[in-house]
Amino acid sequence: MSAKITVSSTLLAGVVASLLASVAHAAPLTKAEESAAVAAHKEKCYGVALKGQNDCAAGPGTTCQGTSAMDFQGNSWKFVQGGTCTSIEVPGGGHGSLTPLKS
Repeated sequence: MSAKITVSSTLLAGVVASLLASVAHAAPLTKAEESAAVAAHKEKCYGVALKGQNDCAAGPGTTCQGTSAMDFQGNSWKFVQGGTCTSIEVPGGGHGSLTPLKS
């Protein structure tokens, strides 16, 4: 096997592995995961997730967990301890919200 083919094969394998990891990470929450969060007294808090760290779908641009395009995106949510969402401060003087915010 030539060095060129070996490098190409290695590169292709790396790309495929990265794509598979991305798809696995972007899966929506299962009903069991969501039920467990609710049972643990968690609530959905909009506007507090960092880029790529939202918990699941919340509107355009956020089809699955880990898909928020920017920090503190108003239509993406993250599970937080129940009763704490609206006390979470975000940059710009805002707070987390129990309903989607306009970004």
